[in-house]
Amino acid sequence: MVLARASQSVITFADAIQVKHLGFKAIAATATGGLNVLGVVILALGTTFIVQSFVAQLSGRGDRDQTPRFAWYGLAIALAAAAVGAALIPLVGPALALTGYSTEVRDQMASYMAIRMLSIGAIVGVEALGNWYGGLGNTWMQMIAGIITMVTAVVLNWVLIGGHLGAPAMGVDGAALASTIASFLGFGFLAVAFWRRWGGAPTTRATNLSLRELGRVLRFGFPNGINWFLEFAAFQLFVNGVLANLGDETVAALNVVIAVNSLSFMPAFGLASAGAILAGQAIGRDARHAVWPQVKVTLLCTMTWMGVIGLIYLAFPTRVLSLFASETSGQLVAIGTTMLLISTAWQLTDAVGITLAETLRAAGDTTWTAAARIVLAWAIFTPSAYLIVTRLHGGPIGAMLCLVGYLGLLALALAWRFRSGAWKRIELIEPKLV
Repeated sequence: MVLARASQSVITFADAIQVKHLGFKAIAATATGGLNVLGVVILALGTTFIVQSFVAQLSGRGDRDQTPRFAWYGLAIALAAAAVGAALIPLVGPALALTGYSTEVRDQMASYMAIRMLSIGAIVGVEALGNWYGGLGNTWMQMIAGIITMVTAVVLNWVLIGGHLGAPAMGVDGAALASTIASFLGFGFLAVAFWRRWGGAPTTRATNLSLRELGRVLRFGFPNGINWFLEFAAFQLFVNGVLANLGDETVAALNVVIAVNSLSFMPAFGLASAGAILAGQAIGRDARHAVWPQVKVTLLCTMTWMGVIGLIYLAFPTRVLSLFASETSGQLVAIGTTMLLISTAWQLTDAVGITLAETLRAAGDTTWTAAARIVLAWAIFTPSAYLIVTRLHGGPIGAMLCLVGYLGLLALALAWRFRSGAWKRIELIEPKLV
């Protein structure tokens, strides 16, 4: 799960680091463009996560043969996401024209995003099928897809960004094209695996597909998607609407710090997702008392990982940021070092939030968590960030402190919700007919 969840983060990280020789404007275009694409796809991604919850609970109940149709529901969501993503491509340029980025950064970002958005269907498709396999207890299949995606992206970046092996030097566009091709190859592997029922999957074909059951998947999945989408939208508004006015180098530095942190977040997210699979299977076999012991083990894993990462940031901040430095982006390291040091403050609270959010999702408790994230992101984080950065001139340090506060409040809210036990009363899968 760690390797599977890391693929898209590694792609954005690799894009930013492999264009560093083109200057900080290219870094800003790729790092911010990658996050913006994630903001477009995250609604569908968050919705497909619920496939894992359904499949895990059905597997725990002993109904593995009933699970294949949920993979098809996830693929239907991926197809819809691909259509929406393609329709939004013509709006990318006009939307970025409303921001404060320089013309060069804006143009490169628009081109990068337009190419990357062609892969939205593949990205969601990997999550749909990966979550299906994960719910069955097989996380190897999505891991293999993730490795295929990551390796292909890094190799093709080298070929297409600088123009090697006879390919044209495409710069930022080459990074986007490499990432798009890599995403489709990862999806292609999982699609073949699902069709051939590799990986110990049930050999039964999907029967009794119904709009009613798809509606049930969307009923629980869409709040989770909205949860991720609106939280991320608040962050995008902050980056594109507020920080863009602080200059290209500040934007590049912040997004490099976010890209670095995504490499710590995604493994923790993978651990939390693995714990959620086990929690969902326990709920499916009506052993809700076993969920808290599982959560404690998952918390130990995620907090240990994030704690170690935080110590690395404290000990070697300049060395970490220097990976992105070039002759034209030396100031990026100076700005980003302080940001990276501040980001150590959210590592443990983020681990708690990730773990509890995934566990609540496994139980089907998606509406409350969505409401909590929306309120904290839009009623507290967004206005306070705008006030501190623009009115009180807090700059990038103020921006990072706002993120620390938001993630701390979110962890507290999710801990209260889990402790309340309300998730125990939610019936995600329909009662088994006797």
